[in-house]
Amino acid sequence: MYDVNAVRAQFPVFQRKVNGKPLVYLDSTATSQKPLAVIEAMDEFYLRYNSNVHRGIHTLSEEATAAYEGARERIARFINARSSREVIYTRNTTEAINLVAYAWGRANLKPGDAVLITEMEHHSNIVPWQILRDLVDIELRVVPVTDDGYLDMEALDRLLDERVKLVSITHMSNVLGTINPVEEIARKAHAVGALILVDGAQSVPHLPVDVQALDIDFLAFSGHKMCGPTGIGVLWGREEILEAMPPFMGGGDMIRRVTLERSTWADLPHKFEAGTPAIAEAIGLGAAVDFLSSLGMANVRQHEIEITAYALEALSEVPRLRLFGPRNPHHKGGVMAFTLGAVHAHDVAAVLDREGIAVRAGHHCAQPLMQRYGVVATTRASFYLYTTFEEVDCLVEALHKVEEVFA
Repeated sequence: MYDVNAVRAQFPVFQRKVNGKPLVYLDSTATSQKPLAVIEAMDEFYLRYNSNVHRGIHTLSEEATAAYEGARERIARFINARSSREVIYTRNTTEAINLVAYAWGRANLKPGDAVLITEMEHHSNIVPWQILRDLVDIELRVVPVTDDGYLDMEALDRLLDERVKLVSITHMSNVLGTINPVEEIARKAHAVGALILVDGAQSVPHLPVDVQALDIDFLAFSGHKMCGPTGIGVLWGREEILEAMPPFMGGGDMIRRVTLERSTWADLPHKFEAGTPAIAEAIGLGAAVDFLSSLGMANVRQHEIEITAYALEALSEVPRLRLFGPRNPHHKGGVMAFTLGAVHAHDVAAVLDREGIAVRAGHHCAQPLMQRYGVVATTRASFYLYTTFEEVDCLVEALHKVEEVFA
């Protein structure tokens, strides 16, 4: 049995109060809270063996390198990569997608080629391709979203032809919560000779993700959304594709040999990791992966399905509330983006904060999706492995107070 209270006990932040009330943290889509195991792993690095990696033969450097590379190996197992050589450390999902756009895109795309994205993408999976379009004169195609928050798969089939060289798609929408059929889309992409990049910023923290079973080519995700620290993310790619790509950045640690005339590159994964890395953060991400693995990602997903189903029913009782995205909890992550009558999203969030409830308000880095649904902003409550049914009740009760304030 999944004991959410035992899980919550491992997160120090839940001991605090906000505005005199117990903290109800419903902003995990933006960033998750951190368990004590992650905090302690990073503290131990700084307290006991702080040193640079890959460069020293002294004890501290060897210990730091072992912890840093050990984390990479555990991350590889977590997503079922064939090898830790396929796991590239980045700062976050955004940098990982930019790495593909810059290194793979500039080397492989030519005028007239197309990249296919969707209307529900985060800006991180739109802007890099727009920049590349303007540099290389490629075409950027967009799959529309239906009224109920799903991808229009018929439109995808029409847009996906042999001119498309890459499909870049979110696995789980950070606004709608929609879980897209990545395995099916990967099969369709490969049938026309295209690669597929998956934005896993929301999916990797919330459900089992197996890169081999999905049969994808790239996966990008961030540590801070999966109980890890900020400043560390991952690009996973098929080894043969990464081997053929030029470096993203040049500098120390990504080279084999440098002369004043030319340089040669280090082996994977270090070819893409220039300069001193985020060592403590990588160690923290390794600890986060250990924590999630100990819970079991299938258990994390099942808990979220139950919380989402409960919230969908509870929120339906709030007058004037318009909820965006699928209504089937099996097709949706724990993301509830909504408007409340004519009350601005920021005002809703401010009243909720007075009740100790943390939510997000704004366009959620998804302005094209806001335009699709004819809104400027939404309020977003998001759930995770530590969310309780009682916290959903607190949200609903507080939304009724918002109605009273702005009646």
